[in-house]
Amino acid sequence: MQLDEAVSFASQNHVRYLTELKELLAIQSISTLTENKPDMVRAAEWLSRHMSGIGLNHVEVIRTQGHPVIYGEWLEAGKKPTVLIYGHYDVQPVDPISEWTSPPFDPVVRGDNIFARGASDMKGNAIAVMKSLEAWMKTGQLPVNVKVLLEGEEEIGSPHLEAFIESNREKLRCDVFLSADAVTLSPDQPSLCYGLRGIAYFELRVQGPDEDLHSGEFGGAVQNPANVICDLIAGMHDSDGRITLSNFYEHVRTLPDDERAELARAPVSDEEFRKTAGVRETWGEKGFTTMERLGARPTLDVNGLSSGFTGEGIKTIIPAKAMAKVSMRLVPNQSPALVLEELREYMRVKAPPTVNWDLKMIGSASPMLLDRNAPGMRAASSALEVAFGKKPVFKLEGGTLPITDAVKKKLGADIVMMGFSMPNDNFHSPNEKYHLPSFYHGIEAYIHFFNVLSR
Repeated sequence: MQLDEAVSFASQNHVRYLTELKELLAIQSISTLTENKPDMVRAAEWLSRHMSGIGLNHVEVIRTQGHPVIYGEWLEAGKKPTVLIYGHYDVQPVDPISEWTSPPFDPVVRGDNIFARGASDMKGNAIAVMKSLEAWMKTGQLPVNVKVLLEGEEEIGSPHLEAFIESNREKLRCDVFLSADAVTLSPDQPSLCYGLRGIAYFELRVQGPDEDLHSGEFGGAVQNPANVICDLIAGMHDSDGRITLSNFYEHVRTLPDDERAELARAPVSDEEFRKTAGVRETWGEKGFTTMERLGARPTLDVNGLSSGFTGEGIKTIIPAKAMAKVSMRLVPNQSPALVLEELREYMRVKAPPTVNWDLKMIGSASPMLLDRNAPGMRAASSALEVAFGKKPVFKLEGGTLPITDAVKKKLGADIVMMGFSMPNDNFHSPNEKYHLPSFYHGIEAYIHFFNVLSR
């Protein structure tokens, strides 16, 4: 009976939910910018009040060496499972501001979507799971024990989260870890992520002459560091899209036939993907589909390049140095430490003696592969089927969520990643949006998830 009441309560409060989501979206909680530190505190305090208001106990804003963590709990369900719910309240910068159709922190509803920075990544999902808890607690009590952990540093790599988990193992101990920071396939086709790629992030620097040189006086007799770094980067892939670093694929997991078949169920055509990405054609490693390339195969990408003169007009120089930011997305059995050595070896062999070079790994996280038959995953699958009327597709996610590695190592919990952002929501880009029908469907799905898990 209470399940029906909780679902009915949620359906009757959509207007209020949207109002409260707008309040949170209006707070400029950009974690990477110093000037937004007061906004980070405001967002944490808003969430703290909200969590107390829906009925959670022992809600606290916990200071860290960086931005605050918000914690709350409800542990009155006896021997029922304990779920640790994870989300983050920080958002990406809004640049370039000129490309936004409406102000990024002035939430606007257009059609079925709400537009604002952080709407999809991930304040919308955070509010959705909070509202599912509220629906249970306002109509009776939760069927499971719940702990909530919201951090403010996910968008800068969660640098203090692992230490927080380590020092709060008992407080955070749980049976199931539910991350609401997740993407689904489409409004009509729910999905569950059962794997995340890891990441290794590098800074590569090439140094030539001691200072910039006149290209007329020295050109042709001094090798140009910008040309060198471009040649090195170009050589990191072959014509089939494979990464050329020695032994790079030695530990890459082979995708089993049943998983290839499951990924093929995703109702995403190459035409739809091209439209979402805004490109003329897809590209990638030969012999794999787009969905397989996105989650099951490793990547190497240049995230930024810098060298020489890039201002208005003409300045004829040979730059003294060049720099590239390079990231690799890693799949199961690969490790950041291994690919660092493989990239170093590539540089030792390929870099010409005319320049000096330096390579640093400045960020990393391990890949993650989850058990699709674990109790939490089965509960999530059942909940999505009830809420959306069709079975979810299991998929591999191309992105990285740093907390999952820490949770697996330090808490040993069953991990579920279930969220309702869409692939075309423009997270990290101008005009970020969140699909409101999926927001309301998501609230219902979370309500069912807690019910199924309690059985």
